[in-house]
Amino acid sequence: MTLERLHIDALTAILGDKGIVAQAGMEAYETGARYDRGRAAAVLRPRTTAEVSAAVAYCVRHAIPLIPQSGNTGLVSGSTPDASGNEAVLSLDRLSAGMDLDLDNRSVRVDAGMRLSELNGRLEEHGLFFPIDLGADPRIGGMVATNTGGSRFLKYGDVRRNTLGLTVVLADEQGSVLDLQNHLRKDNTGVDWKQLFIGTSGAFGIVTECVLNLEPLPRQVATALLVPASGAHVLPLLRAMEERLGAYLSAFEGMSANAVKAAFAHVPSLRNPFQGGQVPDYVILAEISRTWAPREGEQPLDAVLEATLAEIWELPAAPLADALPGPPQEIWALRHCLSEGVKHLGKLIAFDLSFRRGDIMAFCDRMRADMPAKFPGITICDFGHIGDGGVHFNLVVPKDSHLLQDETFESRLRDWVIETAVGEYDGSFSAEHAIGRRNQAFYDRYTPEKQKHMAAGLKALTSPARLGSVRFGSVEKEKTGARS
Repeated sequence: MTLERLHIDALTAILGDKGIVAQAGMEAYETGARYDRGRAAAVLRPRTTAEVSAAVAYCVRHAIPLIPQSGNTGLVSGSTPDASGNEAVLSLDRLSAGMDLDLDNRSVRVDAGMRLSELNGRLEEHGLFFPIDLGADPRIGGMVATNTGGSRFLKYGDVRRNTLGLTVVLADEQGSVLDLQNHLRKDNTGVDWKQLFIGTSGAFGIVTECVLNLEPLPRQVATALLVPASGAHVLPLLRAMEERLGAYLSAFEGMSANAVKAAFAHVPSLRNPFQGGQVPDYVILAEISRTWAPREGEQPLDAVLEATLAEIWELPAAPLADALPGPPQEIWALRHCLSEGVKHLGKLIAFDLSFRRGDIMAFCDRMRADMPAKFPGITICDFGHIGDGGVHFNLVVPKDSHLLQDETFESRLRDWVIETAVGEYDGSFSAEHAIGRRNQAFYDRYTPEKQKHMAAGLKALTSPARLGSVRFGSVEKEKTGARS
């Protein structure tokens, strides 16, 4: 259902004619990046923090639930409305003009609706970048709300580590604006309130402006595809590289044979570097980097990588079976095509899991051993960030599989995978995609009651009204009711 005319008129007065979509044109905001689709009461498109505040205040006073939406690239149904037609989407797509660069502080203040690609494009001439590397192109506000990690977490950390300050609009009757725009890297004068709004899916408030740490752009990069001797040798190989390369090591990405084959099949232009085209059971993308230009007399980075791999090759444990150095652009193209390749194999059921680094391969081996008996016909196409303990555990079901005729199939599969990951390996059901509606049941099931109670109290303190797709805790008291 759409909003009543009086609400549309009032919100148009706040946001302007281009600031609200109430009929045709809402589909892109109602449809998620993967499978999820809802119905919006309206789409609000503010241009400034002041407009966000005014629109939120109006919606809270009239009990209109809000779903904040940034780039809408998430995979856990966190940024789209549900099927009721009662929720209004508040999009950040027009809140994207502001950017103030502080070269001395190596930081930038940016509007939350700016896309990652645009931000890094503007920073490139200054030799800087926001060091969160992703296959998608999200907006900055959504990256904050989900605490995105990315492929170079090993060197640069996640969004939380690289956020200095925020401006946040709270879902209360005033649309209160919380100014947390601290540009300091060191400040121990009390509670670090910005952390409440990082990784909490927009439920505590809508991030409208961000102050971000920047890093120097790498000016030398060397990459290689590594073939471990076995799955049990993946972590010894990582440790050996960390011991020898230190801060040079910027990525250590694991890719299963099924995922790599899917990428080659979907993108024929990718070059297959493996002998005879035979993809190994498991492949590691390793990258090392420097932030300065080559210096006279300094060993080139390609030579550093090759010498390191030669040394590891001679280790008694023999963790390395093969190494294929290659151009960074070509090697990263393979890594970034994995998601699209896997998605085209059939019905995709995806998990974003994290473990202690030493448990990743054990979990994946366990799944490969048990899956055929429990859910026959499913193909495991895992890949992920071995260096930080994250794995994108993707399961592909053939489109003609009888399993898809069973309405309980997907929920039974998800319950089994998550219970194994969390219950048996002490892992996390969400490494970097946050919670969203898709993970709400697992939050409710696995989060200790005391923590849920604390989260509910923080929700009531910050944004007592309905905001976002996540419900924090059974004692949460949200302002709801008929629209008036």
